[in-house]
Amino acid sequence: MTRHIDEEKNLIVRHTKIELLEHWLIALSGLVLFVTGLFEMPFAKRYYISSVPGLGWSEDYIVTLNVHYAAAIVFVGTSLFHVIYHLARGDRGLIPRKGDFKASLQVIKSFFGAGEEPRFDKYLPEQRLAYIGMAFINFMLIMSGLVKTYKNLYAPDMSYGIVLTATWIHNIFFVLFFLAFLAHIGAIVIKPNRPLVRGIFTGKVRLDYARVRHPIWLEELEKGTKDG
Repeated sequence: MTRHIDEEKNLIVRHTKIELLEHWLIALSGLVLFVTGLFEMPFAKRYYISSVPGLGWSEDYIVTLNVHYAAAIVFVGTSLFHVIYHLARGDRGLIPRKGDFKASLQVIKSFFGAGEEPRFDKYLPEQRLAYIGMAFINFMLIMSGLVKTYKNLYAPDMSYGIVLTATWIHNIFFVLFFLAFLAHIGAIVIKPNRPLVRGIFTGKVRLDYARVRHPIWLEELEKGTKDG
């Protein structure tokens, strides 16, 4: 049996400590970016958020901008680490595969009693599709954000057309990020996915659940063909 499986406690390691740290740094910094982005509009003063005790700073553009920059450093740094670290390890578990879209439709149908779920590997097909979608959203946010930051800090006379384009891209993907976040939360609320919630916090999920819903992953892991 591999070191990832604890038969006695009925647990299996789904995410390493590094993966959990990546997830939460990106999630929390992304949330701060989202909130401070709204505050810069100015959302806080218009809707009286700044009148809430302890949130008076939210209507100060310079303060919210600096907090936004600080969160962006964490967000960009962690994203870069994620790409470099997993490329170096050769991790391909979340890379979309042929047939993922069709399998995702099959999963959705199964929620309504129309057929059964296919046999899963470590990640669900919709998780792989969502991963590449979120990666693209994050990339566009980062690139457009870098243009806006460069303009603010080093090139105040940057072409208006470039700044406007970067701003529109940033705002559009800002909305897409929020929608993707809602979809992410919605996905873990669905009953068959709820056992995965534990893994987000502890890195481990129930072994009996994994054997039933992720048999391909368990088979390969127990054979020693995967590191988990």
